[in-house]
Amino acid sequence: MAINNPYTAYQNNSVNTAPPGELTLMLYNGSLKFIHIAKKAIEEKNIEMKNTNIQKVQAIISELMVTLNTDLEVSQNMMSLYDYINRRLTEANIKNDAAILEEVEGLITDFRDTWKQVIQLNRQKQYAGQGGQA
Repeated sequence: MAINNPYTAYQNNSVNTAPPGELTLMLYNGSLKFIHIAKKAIEEKNIEMKNTNIQKVQAIISELMVTLNTDLEVSQNMMSLYDYINRRLTEANIKNDAAILEEVEGLITDFRDTWKQVIQLNRQKQYAGQGGQA
């Protein structure tokens, strides 16, 4: 008999009901989490854990690439950056190189922080558009 975990149920519900902008933020945060685990795995010489977590980051980056609207110039630029990140992740995995993961972590952190600002600005515009009423 399966035991219901309220935290797991909450996580599943939050992903299933989140607006697209929030989902993108979750993907960036997930990438950063898996990079941290991969870096720790390199330190501990745990090749399997490193490989698994780098592949998780690559899967997230691939998902972000698939969802880009390539009609926009900014999306074309993001596609190039995501492609670069994927290549660097492959290199980090092959070479067991935590420094490359640090570089990728910096890029994804910048994307995440910028995305957070976009979400906040959109919320402020929505709030202002409602005449300040919630």
